[in-house]
Amino acid sequence: MAADGVLAPSRSDVQSADAMRSPPVAVHNLSVAYGGVPALIDVTWTSPPSGLVAIVGPNGAGKSTLLKAMLGLVPAASGEALIHGEKIERQYGRVAYVPQRSSVDWDFPATALDVVAMGLYRRIGWLRPVRRADRERARGYLETVGLSDLADRQIGALSGGQQQRVFIARALAQESSLYLLDEPFAGVDATTERIMTNVFRKLRADGALVICVHHDLGSVPEIFDHVLLLNRHVIAAGPVVTDFTPALIAKTYGVPLEPLGQAKAAPDDV
Repeated sequence: MAADGVLAPSRSDVQSADAMRSPPVAVHNLSVAYGGVPALIDVTWTSPPSGLVAIVGPNGAGKSTLLKAMLGLVPAASGEALIHGEKIERQYGRVAYVPQRSSVDWDFPATALDVVAMGLYRRIGWLRPVRRADRERARGYLETVGLSDLADRQIGALSGGQQQRVFIARALAQESSLYLLDEPFAGVDATTERIMTNVFRKLRADGALVICVHHDLGSVPEIFDHVLLLNRHVIAAGPVVTDFTPALIAKTYGVPLEPLGQAKAAPDDV
């Protein structure tokens, strides 16, 4: 108790307040290696509080590795990644993750609606049944991505773009403040790209932070506000208007690039 008789805030209250003031993502001197081969070297980066961020770099630059390190899916050789000022273990409920589509088992016997309902499990409870109201809520997220009419279709029977939209809907169902997506625009059709871009812009308007590993250089200025240029270490980071320049892109890829309007898509990351 404080000297004037007013209850002092508890340690947990202070920690929660500090987390609220911390940036959504803060990476400090992070290094990651696979079999002794460096994938990330001394990466330090602080995210903006909200908006749309593209992580851009050549094949093998460590883009996907950085996302996985943020999520605690790969161990750090040194340094750390913090989510709202804390280790990811204390912030899982505030993060939604969409992996690369190629890493998903699309033969899994689940419908589109089943997959989206998985995003509700933290609120429903892992051992509790999915109620009718939960399924209707999941159906609403499918409607947001234009797939309500395919709710009962097995996920393996969907097109690549439709599968990606199902996973975006699942992420939306988590109602997070931070979204981490690994190559969400890779190999999708124009309709899916438009729908996803609109969804991300709505999340930005609601104050969320969306971080995407991205491979299409030409679309970065159209979709994103901020960019992180990465090639095992940070080349540059900041607003697209100031840090997504031909000189910095060339430095990131190690070769001169064609004008952005003619730029080819970068190959998938590891």
